[in-house]
Amino acid sequence: MTFTESDERIALRKAVSGLARSYGPEYYFSRARSGGHTTELWDEAGRLGYLGVAVPEEYGGGGGGISDLAAVCEELCAAGAPLLLMLVSPAICATVIARYGTDEQKNAWLPRFATGEVLMSFAITEPEAGSNSHRLTTTARRDPNGGWVLNGRKVFISGVDEADAVMIVGRGEDARTGKLRPALFIVPTDAPGFEYRPIPMDLVAVERQFGLFLDDVRLPADALVGAEDADIAEMFAGLNPERIMGAAFSLGIARYALDKAVAYAGQRSVWGVPIGAHQGLAHPLAQIKIELELAKLMMQKAAALYDEGDDLGAGEAANMAKYAAAEVAVRAVDQAIQVHGGNGMASEYGLAVLLGVVRAIRIAPISREMVLNFVAQHSLGLPKSYGAGTGA
Repeated sequence: MTFTESDERIALRKAVSGLARSYGPEYYFSRARSGGHTTELWDEAGRLGYLGVAVPEEYGGGGGGISDLAAVCEELCAAGAPLLLMLVSPAICATVIARYGTDEQKNAWLPRFATGEVLMSFAITEPEAGSNSHRLTTTARRDPNGGWVLNGRKVFISGVDEADAVMIVGRGEDARTGKLRPALFIVPTDAPGFEYRPIPMDLVAVERQFGLFLDDVRLPADALVGAEDADIAEMFAGLNPERIMGAAFSLGIARYALDKAVAYAGQRSVWGVPIGAHQGLAHPLAQIKIELELAKLMMQKAAALYDEGDDLGAGEAANMAKYAAAEVAVRAVDQAIQVHGGNGMASEYGLAVLLGVVRAIRIAPISREMVLNFVAQHSLGLPKSYGAGTGA
């Protein structure tokens, strides 16, 4: 690992930033407030290869790693045009299929992930099983006529209305022991018996949240991704990338808020000098800059470890990166609003609307409390005080 990025990565960041700024926060927030989608930006980013930078080259992707995909996500957010579903479709779903899918699944899905032509949601959370994956009640049983039959419920699943399919975490029967173990299934959103309903949210965002209802959803045998008795490892194969991408998302939002605060503090004059000259405003912004850079280093470490194949090391670093980045994003948005005073609450400045966004990324895809549980148990070796299920 080095502390400087390659010329190729720097060029990628510059190109993505240019694309995002051509749309800008006005585009994003107008779509969010009107209930629209950022389809044009997603499609263009896909055509230019930005969504597929981590897809293997043999399937039409860039052949890079999660480090490259995280850079794309960060730059989009820093320009005020975030694509939350990057955390799910290319990060989790494409990664899992690339690592564990059959040749047929890879050929069917990865080329379309590479171009952004396909969008896949990911569903693990249930009404009675948030962070505890061992309490999942969505089950998959063998169909006597071949294939699978899924039944269950999921909640807070992002972007299902935009998705072609959902990768669902269910529990299938281990052929050797008869016990139920997590298994992954690709479910088309138009499958009979599959229903999704929007969850009303006090959150201004393009990506809406849904509850899923699976009532005897019949799937072919090849809907299973990986082995039916592979236990929990395959499920968590996509969660380290998700947490790394969550950190990138938070860092981009923090950069966006900090840039706006610094620009305003540098030009707004009340007592004869710019308000940024006063330590009461300058020091909090300087602290945020320091915390942002520290969180970015941890994200880069997590991404480097993951790209090198060190899943265990990446698990610790990804959790820490997600925690640190989410915390600084909350602080950056709050301080940016404070710097702007009353203007911080005005729609034209695009800051107050981010309050809900940064609170959401502090909770998801894993809450700060579950990260602390993970670090206490796995990094510090302290006794576990909660049920199993954070994963790595």
